Amino acid sequence: MNSKPAVQFHDVSFGYDHLFTLEKINFTIQPGDFVGVIGPNGSGKTTILKLILGMLQPREGKVQVLGKLGYVPQRLHLDPKFPISVRELVLSGRLSQLPWYGRYSQADKDIAERAMETVKIADLKDQRFGTLSTGQAQRALLARALAGEPKLLILDEPTANIDPESSAEIHQILKGLAKHMTVIMVTHDLTTVIHDTKKVLCVQEGVTEFSPDEVCEHFAIGLYHAPLIQKEDS
Repeated sequence: MNSKPAVQFHDVSFGYDHLFTLEKINFTIQPGDFVGVIGPNGSGKTTILKLILGMLQPREGKVQVLGKLGYVPQRLHLDPKFPISVRELVLSGRLSQLPWYGRYSQADKDIAERAMETVKIADLKDQRFGTLSTGQAQRALLARALAGEPKLLILDEPTANIDPESSAEIHQILKGLAKHMTVIMVTHDLTTVIHDTKKVLCVQEGVTEFSPDEVCEHFAIGLYHAPLIQKEDS
């Protein structure tokens, strides 16, 4: 496995106008880590994802990212009547790989097919994306990200507003994917974070790294408080 970090923040600060959302943030994510990013609303979790993705640039400091990225948004704002099939949506994850003449190769189609099989929606490939359930749609977005063959998979609350059964299935898929790539997931599903991830980044007035077993029991059931998490003195 590559000895270089998958993601590293060096004294990163970000904000709008004269207000800083994040100040002097430092953390490291190693290749193969499954990371849960947690914290109260407005703390800067999504901002951190956007800095990793390059959608935002830090005002101070440096963000280093190793490898190709795949991104799964919380939802896709698409007209439900828009005539795009699941297969076409997933294939769009190959757009950055297309040659100058802009035609999908058989290899692209095979990769998209495997991505749909991985997330268990191969039987839905000819269905219009707008007709999918919320859980099915989220798995289609995950397949689209996987079609780009990323080394680093980033997800912004992938199970928000999804029924418990679909949520459990998505988390099971992510646990499998984490055996082959680095996964960073913003979530409020704290019980899943504690049981499934290797590392927790707590975003609250900064970023603190923890192992899942260091997260206090109150935080595990979603009761944010100050201090949010406490480590015992060594």
